[in-house]
Amino acid sequence: MNEFKNLLLQYDLVPKKFTIKKNALIINTEKGNYVFKKKNKNNNIKKLQDYLISRNFEYFPKVIDNDERSEYSIYNYIEDIDTPKEQKALDIIYLTSLLHNKTTYYKEITYDEYKKIYEDIKQQLDYIYNYYNDLVLIAEKSVYMSPKEYLLSRNISKIYSAILYCNNKLDYLLEITKDKKKQRVVTLHNNLEIDHLLRDKSPYLISWEKSKIGIPIYDFYHFFKKHCLEFDFNELYKNYIDKYPLLEEEENLLYVLISIPEKVEYEKDEMKTCQKIREMLDYLYKAESIINEYSKQ
Repeated sequence: MNEFKNLLLQYDLVPKKFTIKKNALIINTEKGNYVFKKKNKNNNIKKLQDYLISRNFEYFPKVIDNDERSEYSIYNYIEDIDTPKEQKALDIIYLTSLLHNKTTYYKEITYDEYKKIYEDIKQQLDYIYNYYNDLVLIAEKSVYMSPKEYLLSRNISKIYSAILYCNNKLDYLLEITKDKKKQRVVTLHNNLEIDHLLRDKSPYLISWEKSKIGIPIYDFYHFFKKHCLEFDFNELYKNYIDKYPLLEEEENLLYVLISIPEKVEYEKDEMKTCQKIREMLDYLYKAESIINEYSKQ
């Protein structure tokens, strides 16, 4: 608290109103409005922004303090214009493709690194298969299935086919990467969701605290996971790959990741559990739709 007061004094800010919004503190002052956020010790936002600016990507609220000893970052406040969510989703995809284009480079990689990705996903798929298989075996022993047991058992083939698809794609992915010596990486925002885009005259991405270097498909994958049932992701995916075409191994990895069934845990509320199962199945159909439309194989 003392450090917070010291920052206000340092920048000669006299607060008139405080507003807490998620993990940010918005302060209204006579000089204007500012956002205070606690820093992520593992991610220097100022250095990240300096790098992005050097790559001609400036679609984010600028950090206005330079004191690395402070626990807080201070940003100018952006007054968000009321924008349809569908337009925000398009803006996010546009900025993501631009971010990836501006920050692409290639790093050396060994076969073992690809194999590690392969083995980790294989392990996850085995776990998901065994989890749902056990639930179906229990349901089949019931004299009368509950609604959630019936819904799952009736649609289990969809889950099994998704797992089979993932396993086959993983085998193919391992085959096409066996001679790869380099991997394309980008700066990932790594925290994309619809509320993390603000717009005044231009669109801005906020909440960069989880940003990291990685394979480009992970931004689209996490955005899909978060909002797949809300938007037309076939169109969003087309917008993304039109501006940032994926390499074959990237495309195959993305298709695997979006096709992994979610683990739905049973709850006491029967209707809520049925809803979660239905959403998981709808998610798989959404993923399948993208793959059927855009897969080159």
